[in-house]
Amino acid sequence: MSELFLRDVRLGLDGPLVDVRVSGGRVAAIGDAAPGGAEVVDGDGGTLLPGLVDSHVHCEQWAASRRRIPLGDATSAAEVVELLVRHGHRPGEVVLGHGFRDGLWPDAPHKDLLERALPGQPIALFSADLHTLWLSPAALSLIGREHPTGVLLENDCMSATAELPSAPPEVVDRWVLEAAEAAAALGVTKIADYEYTDTITAWQRRRELGPLPTRVSCVIARHLLDTTIALGRRTGDTDGLLSVGPYKLFVDGSLNTRTAYCHHAYDGGDHGLLELPYDELVALMRRAAEHGISPAVHAIGDHANTLALDAFEALGLGGRIEHAQLVRAEDVPRFAQLGVVASVQPAHQPDDRDVADHHWAGRTADAFPYRALLSAGATLEFGSDAPVAPLDPWDGIASAVARTDDDRPAWHPEQAIPLEAALRAACGGRGTVAVGDVADLVVVAADLRTANLRSVPVTATVLGGRRTF
Repeated sequence: MSELFLRDVRLGLDGPLVDVRVSGGRVAAIGDAAPGGAEVVDGDGGTLLPGLVDSHVHCEQWAASRRRIPLGDATSAAEVVELLVRHGHRPGEVVLGHGFRDGLWPDAPHKDLLERALPGQPIALFSADLHTLWLSPAALSLIGREHPTGVLLENDCMSATAELPSAPPEVVDRWVLEAAEAAAALGVTKIADYEYTDTITAWQRRRELGPLPTRVSCVIARHLLDTTIALGRRTGDTDGLLSVGPYKLFVDGSLNTRTAYCHHAYDGGDHGLLELPYDELVALMRRAAEHGISPAVHAIGDHANTLALDAFEALGLGGRIEHAQLVRAEDVPRFAQLGVVASVQPAHQPDDRDVADHHWAGRTADAFPYRALLSAGATLEFGSDAPVAPLDPWDGIASAVARTDDDRPAWHPEQAIPLEAALRAACGGRGTVAVGDVADLVVVAADLRTANLRSVPVTATVLGGRRTF
């Protein structure tokens, strides 16, 4: 294994300028030293941090979305139609788009609109939150379905997504590895893959293609629990750069789809969608825990978070809640009390502030409550939920600190967190670099206290002592 010599780097935000030697995949020395025969990386006074971690990615969907029609700027269903008309027919293909947010649209998506845009063309459009799939009549026919509107939500959305034609595995693998290389270029050394597939098998196959650009925690989909148990796999088991992740369960849906399960009612009188009743949730979490598999529970609405915390408490388990976007004040301290990690995606806060103000009116003091969770002693870990937001840890860090991503004032600035805390959450809980650490590192050419956090220049990314960027 090669040696590295990181010259003239600052340890964290306020540390001294030092030289760092990496040997045998670990940080071997910090201080004045000679490079010897090691590869030299000139930090030029930049900042050295532990490698960044994206704790929630849908890798295949993120990789594929980079090749789909971007719909994030559309302000209506009619505008989506205009984008499709400009895109034109693609005979023999399924036209794919990604990123629409219909929570505040003045009109409703419908299959007939897609048919009028491109008659006879199979069209599949994915919402930004991945909880809605908008299909044309030809796309519905392609997967043997009938549907009155072509707008499929939650479980229907996910099952239909699995039935759509997809690129061959070797092509998908290439796309995913390209996306992982792009993540490494941003300083990322680990991702948690929450794809709803057999992530372990997929990543074992990709590893055969060459050195991986990042570590990968392979999350276990709900339908693969029995298989995982039969194979004797336990959360945390590792094989080089791959590890067995937690067991993913959905309690509710999403904010934009208005299926986040809430204590208060939406405009239509319903409270969102309870995907997994409490008793079933507890039973599945118990079975997983009995076999050394830690739960990661998707909960966005405040009622979903209450139920998830109730389940952790009933079983005496720690684990993770993914998203925790709306949390009642009385539930905030329970994260730390129960040892439940708040796995959050800060870029969603500026993206969703308007739809939250509309659909969670009067409740947004409890929305994306990062400072409250931190003050209560909870562990925060950051992710992107890519492709719901781009896989860019710096964007998440900036959003957590500033609570805005445009020229508008900060949204609920009382929930902003200090830069040091945001960096720790983005580095998987590691705050500093010390001798003996596994050499998952990033060097940035900036003083992060004064830099534009959304355009931080990365000098080098190091994974287990090997440069990946």
